[in-house]
Amino acid sequence: MSFLKRLGYYLIGLSIGLIFLALFLKKKSEETGTSFCYFPNCRVLKELRSKPLSLTKINATTTVVLDSIQIKKFLEDGKVDFKASDTKADPCGLYVINLKGEVNPAQITVENCRDSVSVLCYK
Repeated sequence: MSFLKRLGYYLIGLSIGLIFLALFLKKKSEETGTSFCYFPNCRVLKELRSKPLSLTKINATTTVVLDSIQIKKFLEDGKVDFKASDTKADPCGLYVINLKGEVNPAQITVENCRDSVSVLCYK
């Protein structure tokens, strides 16, 4: 059997195995609710979603009222602005999260402490 024929069989088997693996992992992630976050933006938002959320520190002069649905939208679809964030702040890191809306872009600042997340500012 020639090398090209063996290489062809190998590639066919490898592609079938990869398809089964992709289907298996997709089904597994849908059942358990796991997600694969490798990029910094995804990892930060996933960590923020995993902690209890507090709105007690939000600026009282803000005329716009934030509800839990809007904050959930920020924590799922937002983009973390790492240049404007202070991730090494002591004792809690500060993250600026931007969300591009249909009309106006919005921004929140959250404080990421060890046990909780607090929304500090909404613009």
